Amino acid sequence: MSITGIVFACAAVGGIGIVIGVLLGIAGRKFAVETDEKEVAIRESLPGSNCGGCGYAGCDALAEAIAKGEAPANGCPVGGAAVAEKVAQILGVEVETVKKIAFVKCAGDCEKAGNKYEYTGNMSCTEASFVSGGPKECKYGCMGYGSCVNVCEYDAIHIVNGIAVVDKDKCVACGKCVKACPKGLIELIPYDNKYHVQCNSRDKGVEVNKVCSTGCIGCSLCVKACPKEAVKVEDFLAKIDYEKCVNCGLCAGKCPKKIIQ
Repeated sequence: MSITGIVFACAAVGGIGIVIGVLLGIAGRKFAVETDEKEVAIRESLPGSNCGGCGYAGCDALAEAIAKGEAPANGCPVGGAAVAEKVAQILGVEVETVKKIAFVKCAGDCEKAGNKYEYTGNMSCTEASFVSGGPKECKYGCMGYGSCVNVCEYDAIHIVNGIAVVDKDKCVACGKCVKACPKGLIELIPYDNKYHVQCNSRDKGVEVNKVCSTGCIGCSLCVKACPKEAVKVEDFLAKIDYEKCVNCGLCAGKCPKKIIQ
């Protein structure tokens, strides 16, 4: 091949390369996906656990929702106050941060509540609940088969004497145990509140006494004792309004069943 042919070939290849480069540059600008700098900064502030406790499909989805104003700055339960404050700074807003933990509304352990039959199936609360609502005599009580334990990534909940118990120091309030409990026994509550009603039964007192020695009987003595009107009884069950509660403990002192812990 002559020198002229080689030069021509190189020039042709180079020319084609330049044309392709220009076209790619134009296409890149035309079809470029704009990056939201706030969304990127928010994503970098999130813990990256992708637990789904926020209600979104991972940290990327939550960051996008926060940047768009579809989720609050404190939408990440795992990150807590520290992450919420970082996100609030990025957004230029103020945010109220209240640390929460999971709480199991049942004190009916093996000594205090009985079973109506012996369950020998798959040791899962979800599956056990399909058999006449579960083996526990109290239809609202914790069955203790650990569906909540199985979903907790932080080793923050364990079965102790037949009921689920939360380790306050390990719980990050991701909410997975709340979703896993077929009885709806677990809720997220403020970390700093000292008093909680450890029962979820909505039966009348006479029925509660038949199946559990420590269940709430709806007597309303706690309501009368509270100086802040933070306790009320609905469906025969005492409930505490944590926004009004000042942790005085008067309700716990008056409870005849010692169910306010």
